[in-house]
Amino acid sequence: MQKPKSVSELLSGPGKRLNALKMHSLERSRVLDQVRAALPIRLAQAVASAGLEGGRLTIGVVGAVWATRLRYFTDALRRGVSGSSGIDILSVRIRVVPPVA
Repeated sequence: MQKPKSVSELLSGPGKRLNALKMHSLERSRVLDQVRAALPIRLAQAVASAGLEGGRLTIGVVGAVWATRLRYFTDALRRGVSGSSGIDILSVRIRVVPPVA
């Protein structure tokens, strides 16, 4: 019986599915960094996730109050993330998500 591979071994291997998953995860992480950089520090700390797909920027925040505050920054976010990513952002979607543990 073969010894099970670690997750890092699987991600560094040649598999297409895991490689695509790794690239998607890296892209979402990059977008999250861009979103946080475009926001005031306190608001940036409330952003738990971000993704960009088909011209739509989707942002997950940890509470409804933060979602409301973030809506005031949608134009600035659209310009900032669009400028740093080189992708035209057509819409911004804000979702309340459970806090990251």
